[in-house]
Amino acid sequence: MAAKTILIIDDDRDLVQGLRAVLESRGYRIVTAHDGVAGLSVADKERPDLVLVDMMMPRKSGFLVLEALKAKGDGPKVIMMTANEGSRHRAYAEILGVDDYLRKPFAMDKLLASIDQLCPLADQ
Repeated sequence: MAAKTILIIDDDRDLVQGLRAVLESRGYRIVTAHDGVAGLSVADKERPDLVLVDMMMPRKSGFLVLEALKAKGDGPKVIMMTANEGSRHRAYAEILGVDDYLRKPFAMDKLLASIDQLCPLADQ
């Protein structure tokens, strides 16, 4: 069985590399993008099982990315990550169909628990 694919879309390259290292060590296949436009292009090409997306990014916000991914009907699960404290942003993400919403900085075990629930590996 093929490895599960996770797309990480975030303009913070250090965060992306850190998440990549952790998730690849757990057996996931990781693809990345550093803005919303590139992220949607990678999502169309790679058809990931799960997308980790930052809310605030250049070229296209995480909200627009989430909306586009969920409009497909059979799209991937989506976890939105943000440093924004506003509850209205979370509510809007939930209206758009986000599967989980994490405020940065988050504990890695919290992210991993969400990923394990939304995109479990075959041996879990």
